Amino acid sequence: MSSRVRWLIVAGVVALAGLIYALQPILMPFLVGALFAYLGNPLVERLMRFGVRRVTAVSVTFLTLCVAGSLAMILLLPKLWTQLSYLQTRIPSVLRWMNRHGIPWLEDKLNIHINRIDMELISTWMAKLWQSSDSSTTDMISQLASSGLHVAAFIGLVALIPVVTFYLLLDWEDIVERARKLLPRGYEPLLVTIVRECDTVLAAFLRGQLLVMVALGLIYGIGLQLIGVKLAMVIGLVAGLASIIPYVGFGIGIVTATIVALFQFGYAIEPVLMVWLVFGIGQLVESWVLQPWLVGDKIGLPPVGVIFAIMAGGQLFGFVGMLLALPIAAIIVVVIRHAHAYYMDSDFYWQGTRGADESARD
Repeated sequence: MSSRVRWLIVAGVVALAGLIYALQPILMPFLVGALFAYLGNPLVERLMRFGVRRVTAVSVTFLTLCVAGSLAMILLLPKLWTQLSYLQTRIPSVLRWMNRHGIPWLEDKLNIHINRIDMELISTWMAKLWQSSDSSTTDMISQLASSGLHVAAFIGLVALIPVVTFYLLLDWEDIVERARKLLPRGYEPLLVTIVRECDTVLAAFLRGQLLVMVALGLIYGIGLQLIGVKLAMVIGLVAGLASIIPYVGFGIGIVTATIVALFQFGYAIEPVLMVWLVFGIGQLVESWVLQPWLVGDKIGLPPVGVIFAIMAGGQLFGFVGMLLALPIAAIIVVVIRHAHAYYMDSDFYWQGTRGADESARD
């Protein structure tokens, strides 16, 4: 590859990045639609193996995504809102218990002095936070309502998501094939290999790990709900989302659920044992069924790497960065793996040693 071609590629990448940056206000429905299309394409391909036409397979997949999303919102959002409201009312009593029993117990066991929690300060802060959230929501609604153009633009962008998803699913094969034909002929085998490995890793994460998180959240939430824990769905949601980091979701969930059960059931041991049983079942299902079946060892990131990637993404780009951290890190791992193999086989690495090694072998 000549120097001129390299500079043209760099200029093209920079121009593409600048274009994406300039168009980011309207890219949201296309990115979300592409994500849904990527998640739904395996189901389309599986239906086509049974002789179903692509249009029919896409329609069935699209309808399945819409029904699943609607049912999740209808069933979960009311319960989550009710439990969050209950949590907000119970926080003061928990803080009082910490002042009267929790902190003195820690001081006695650890032989240290811990300042008591300022109840008035916490109560004032919680009240202001609750009121400010209501007022900010009201302000936002009033501002949106005062500008019909903004409302129409927002609704239009949201309405584009299912349209983009449907047509991307419909044209997915053609898009992939056209992209493949654009690759330089000499580099096509290597680039196709790298892209396939990235697809395997992304599939393991976006499809596999997300399904693991959803399944664990449902197991924890439904199990705690059957026990009678009032914050069951909130704990299940948090534990399921946190399970993206190995063992963190389990740790956060079981500690939080144990504390809630102790407060709710008056320090009875039976509900606590039932909570531990729910999380034990969740861990068994994750270790023996969900991880081997849905994810396996395809992501290639150790637990420390997962933690670092999420923290780095959050530090650089906030919450969105945390969401994108692991997919990007997994792709980088694939690229680094190929770069490492290329480096280990390069003349630069073996400079001055190849002749000696070959002579020794002879």
